[in-house]
Amino acid sequence: MLKQPLVKVPGSAGKGEIISIKTKLRHPMETGWRDNALGQKVPRNRINKFICSFNGKDVFSADLHSGISTDPYLMFNARVSESGTFRFIWYEDGGREYVKHWNIEVS
Repeated sequence: MLKQPLVKVPGSAGKGEIISIKTKLRHPMETGWRDNALGQKVPRNRINKFICSFNGKDVFSADLHSGISTDPYLMFNARVSESGTFRFIWYEDGGREYVKHWNIEVS
């Protein structure tokens, strides 16, 4: 069962501070190579791309391939110089998108 994406971002930061961002998406990440109990191939269903933007500008992206495990976890850093909104998007093979927003106050 897929759930809402999880993100961990500070609620506030100092101007110019580098912050740590952690994300996790509960997802099966099926490669299409595995057989089920009946010997049939389990259809491919994986997250293939992740993009994080801040106030409309991309700050981090990753192409995810078949070597990524179930429930992909990503951790990266970003420098913030103004208050705004992070937007996180996970793209699935079938075209589905998982989106999460997070606001941060910069002083």
